[in-house]
Amino acid sequence: MATFSAFLLDRSETGQTLTWTDVDEADLMDGDVTVAVSHSSLNYKDGLAMTGASPVVRRWPMIPGIDFAGVVRDSGHPDFAVGDPVVLNGWGVGETHLGGYAEVARVPGDWLVGLPDGLSAEQAMAIGTAGYTAMLCTMALRRHGVEPGDGPVIVTGAAGGVGSVAVALLSSLGFEVIASTGRVEAEGDHLRSLGASEVLDRAELSEPGRPMGKERWAAAVDSVGSHTLANVLAQTRYGGVVAACGLAQGMDLPASVAPFILRGVTLAGVDSVMAPIELRREAWSRLATELPLDRLDAITEVRPLADAPELAQRILDGETRGRIVFRVA
Repeated sequence: MATFSAFLLDRSETGQTLTWTDVDEADLMDGDVTVAVSHSSLNYKDGLAMTGASPVVRRWPMIPGIDFAGVVRDSGHPDFAVGDPVVLNGWGVGETHLGGYAEVARVPGDWLVGLPDGLSAEQAMAIGTAGYTAMLCTMALRRHGVEPGDGPVIVTGAAGGVGSVAVALLSSLGFEVIASTGRVEAEGDHLRSLGASEVLDRAELSEPGRPMGKERWAAAVDSVGSHTLANVLAQTRYGGVVAACGLAQGMDLPASVAPFILRGVTLAGVDSVMAPIELRREAWSRLATELPLDRLDAITEVRPLADAPELAQRILDGETRGRIVFRVA
């Protein structure tokens, strides 16, 4: 029986383990496409899974890694042939379905998106789930009528994966971008180089605030949640839109209805895991043409997959910058 190498999460009475091991291909889960994985990436959810900090893994044992890029090795799906380059984000991969921190993955072909022309597998994972989510947020803002001339857009968690891509993407589309980060001194110049016109200390937003504040921005991309999201909503201009996609500070939302009923603010939830295939294809197509690849390179660090356990806690502690790509093969 053929085997491949992978990181494998398991648990016992003494706790959770993460090992680099050989896995039989017979143990792969159901799917009509088998992919030779070349790259994956580090996302906040991967950090939660590998450290056990949150119970995101719901099937044991589990290969972590919520996204991957590679080449189709075997296919029973009409849309994909052997040799096709593909990318995958979400669908419970790395949580309920064996994930991308492995040399081989088998998934339903309906979960895959063909790699757009102009992007390599490494660039696709530099974008990864974080960048794909940033594009979904941008699409949500525009779907609700937000245009570059309407006023500034604040991006919270701006030094992280979603935030970095959102800053680069929005600024390239002509938006005035305010970047919020807890590392102003260390990351300020970097965020300005990505296109931010202003950098705010996250302390201005991360503590309990008033139900309504001064109107400061026309729209927002928030990956933080909790008090930060509440304060962003409280300071959004009349008719503004906030795209919320994360919970780095917490799942709670200690806010009031005031911004919604007194300023007509819209809170647009953005889900990257179960997004319909049409949205996924649009997002990846637009990323290939609208995200400046030189800015993507500036926020990307390529590491061997063996470094994943070391980096898992660092992403949870907010000690990583931008996007980390793993070379699998």
